[in-house]
Amino acid sequence: MKHLFLLLVLAASAAAADRPNIVYILCDDLGYGDVSSLNPAGKIRTPHMDRVAREGMIFSDAHSGSAVCTPTRYGVITGRYAWRSKLKNGVLGGLSPRLIEPGRLTVAALLKAQGYHTAAIGKWHLGMDWAKKGAGGVNALNIESREQVFNVDYAAPIANGVNSVGFDYYFGISASLDMVPYTYIENDRVKALPTEDRDYPMFLGRAEGRVRKGPAAPGFEMEHVLPAFTKQAVEYIGARAADAKQGKPFFLYLPLASPHTPVAPNKAWQGKSGLNAYGDFVMETDASIGEVLQALDRHGLAANTLVVVTSDNGCSPQAGYPELEGKGHDPSHIFRGHKADIYEGGHRIPFLVRWPAKVSPGRTSAQTVCLTDLMRTVADILRVPVPDTAAEDSVSFLPALLGNDRAPLREATVHHSINGSFAIRRGKWKLAFCPGSGGWTSPRPGQDDASKLPLVQLFDLEADIGETRNLQAEHPEVVARLTRLMEKYAADGRSTPGAVQPNDGEVDIWRAGKLAQQPLATKKGKKK
Repeated sequence: MKHLFLLLVLAASAAAADRPNIVYILCDDLGYGDVSSLNPAGKIRTPHMDRVAREGMIFSDAHSGSAVCTPTRYGVITGRYAWRSKLKNGVLGGLSPRLIEPGRLTVAALLKAQGYHTAAIGKWHLGMDWAKKGAGGVNALNIESREQVFNVDYAAPIANGVNSVGFDYYFGISASLDMVPYTYIENDRVKALPTEDRDYPMFLGRAEGRVRKGPAAPGFEMEHVLPAFTKQAVEYIGARAADAKQGKPFFLYLPLASPHTPVAPNKAWQGKSGLNAYGDFVMETDASIGEVLQALDRHGLAANTLVVVTSDNGCSPQAGYPELEGKGHDPSHIFRGHKADIYEGGHRIPFLVRWPAKVSPGRTSAQTVCLTDLMRTVADILRVPVPDTAAEDSVSFLPALLGNDRAPLREATVHHSINGSFAIRRGKWKLAFCPGSGGWTSPRPGQDDASKLPLVQLFDLEADIGETRNLQAEHPEVVARLTRLMEKYAADGRSTPGAVQPNDGEVDIWRAGKLAQQPLATKKGKKK
């Protein structure tokens, strides 16, 4: 790894026309059914996301690397499934140390080595090393406790943060907007010291529910965060425009904190959806994406900018599914389950791509793609090599972007739920190594009786996209074949061709009867 950056710098650079700016917008808990171009029967209008679909293309079979936040983000940045890391289930907290391993190549580092300016603006949620006070600590792989939020010296520089993994500039928040600290971070410092001890409403208009109480900067309000991220992104595009036109492109990773809880639409958007505050928040999020698109237009950058709009997992039940469905809107569209689940609703996500210089508009691809695929795709665009020690679960979707949709891009795709349950998808077949959802939908691990259910679930997604019929008994040969493939992916430390990589006990982690059958963790702070 120590020679990696030198090799990348010495690699032949792509022609200027093949060096697009890249804007990667990762929404937070946005459901597949919340985007009107994907769900015309839905009740939320998303004209700006629809514009990306209309002027670019839709991937209708796209998946997050996990059904929850942190592990998906690890996959986006590294091209590797997060269950290969130290994090085997659940999510990090806002004070957790950096998850990305020292020396691991990131997509930001790869692009920076190719002359890109790189920025991350928004929700990080991959850990950073806060300075500690005294002997107090914080949870390394879990959300911090109430007592631990006071164990950090917020005035000290942050070590091993976003800048340490290849980003030239960072502005954002450390984790989800319902996790401490409630203050903005710029590069390795907080913008304002969180000197107050506060909490905030979880959902506008609901009397019950508050976010985790903890350190907050004076004047920090939840409804200001989406506009702040949008403003910073627009300003960043403006600041980089001249250089981009002169052959120094930029990579903007824009992980929004919405429409995740706290659901806090600004006053101008309240009531716009006619559904509830979640619907309003989705519309405000769409408008923010529109401002980013307008900035690209205004600076003459749209033609050679690759824009991706996607989500880190399915919609959360906090959105109020019964209320929304009662008004004719289903955030999960036709898919079973929601955020946290092994079912499609947990990880089937919107994935819209626009690149006018290269991608023909108005197309839909049925190729299975995963959010881990960013690394190989940009390397493919730039025609630079990726070492065997990086992007082990990343596959380029550039062929599909350019219209070559004949052969499957991925051999198979691994899915992962909040409690560490696994599924593997190959073609029409999906095999889940658990008897229930692995998450928050019934049958819930540790809460609903699954004693009479088979230990695995096999679904034919071509015939049964709603995952209503378990075919494991009728097709034992498919169960055996997919089980062998999953075991190979775990043992090899990768799911793509290349040298076998050391693994961290992945074989034991995935096997049914290990994590898959354990109840959903209920320790304080675990549930996300």
